[in-house]
Amino acid sequence: MKPTDFSIYLTKFLSDYLPGQKNVSANTICSYRDTFKILLRYFQEREGMPPEKIKMSHITQVCVTSFLDWRETGRITRNLRLTAIHSFFRYAQAESPESLFHFQKVIAIPVKKGRKKAVEHLTPEGVRLLLKQPDRSCPKGRRDLAMLSTMYDSGARVQELIDLSVGDFISGANAVLVLTGKGNKTRRVPLMKNTASLLDLHFREPSGFAA
Repeated sequence: MKPTDFSIYLTKFLSDYLPGQKNVSANTICSYRDTFKILLRYFQEREGMPPEKIKMSHITQVCVTSFLDWRETGRITRNLRLTAIHSFFRYAQAESPESLFHFQKVIAIPVKKGRKKAVEHLTPEGVRLLLKQPDRSCPKGRRDLAMLSTMYDSGARVQELIDLSVGDFISGANAVLVLTGKGNKTRRVPLMKNTASLLDLHFREPSGFAA
């Protein structure tokens, strides 16, 4: 029996390309192999097609999507199987450029995205507990308290806080902090009285914002 193009490509992909050219781990090769074992079962059970009859032309975009839905056990497992199929078809398109359009339609199948989790935030009680942690009896503790209060009050990024200098703090009844963000863009942020008092005290320390 003459071997099909699928059997030739799959054998070379698993036996030569992955371990030899890509130098992937044995675990990855086993994971990819298992994906194609399940794909062969899909063709046998759902399409009535034995492995020796499967051709590359049979593995279409519609077929692959149906296969992924057939035995889906979770988003991560589905995406791992799709990754294996994507990798195989990227290999195949280099071997048979005349079938590039067919292969690229399979490669274009998107991974399944999960729901984005809502960004959690500290409760007022959590903020108060956090601000109680620094030891106010030593310069380092007062520095840490000033930094935490400034970040909470101003919404400053870590790098913006690192880049602060004494001149960026404008004290007074309506205290303001000048922050320099990405692209050297500056913004003036009003500060609460408590934060302004902590900054004013801290900048009077010999160490400033130094560690």
